[in-house]
Amino acid sequence: MWFLAKVLISGIVIAYAASLAGKKPVLAGFIIALPLMSMLSIFFSYLQYRDMEKVDQFAVSILVAAPLSLAFFVPFLLNKWLRLGFPLTYVLGIGCLSLAYWLHSLVFKATVR
Repeated sequence: MWFLAKVLISGIVIAYAASLAGKKPVLAGFIIALPLMSMLSIFFSYLQYRDMEKVDQFAVSILVAAPLSLAFFVPFLLNKWLRLGFPLTYVLGIGCLSLAYWLHSLVFKATVR
């Protein structure tokens, strides 16, 4: 039941922003840029486990990953000049995000030692 509540709340936020993107893309982008999912995830994690050490580690991981996650948008920025089309731009975005995840994992391996 708890899992379904989390899915429903998160799904509503995502669905709202996606539907808003067609009418007001700037507002939808701002809503998605807010750390709403991070805030909900941290809140749900604490309620479920009541372990501040894990919550702290989770929050620090998000803090490090947030700027790296912007790598997904680099091909979309370049697409204005390169005109690669949606499928290739999207795949390149995932590739950039994969490289960013690799950097994220290196940072956390270095800090754990």
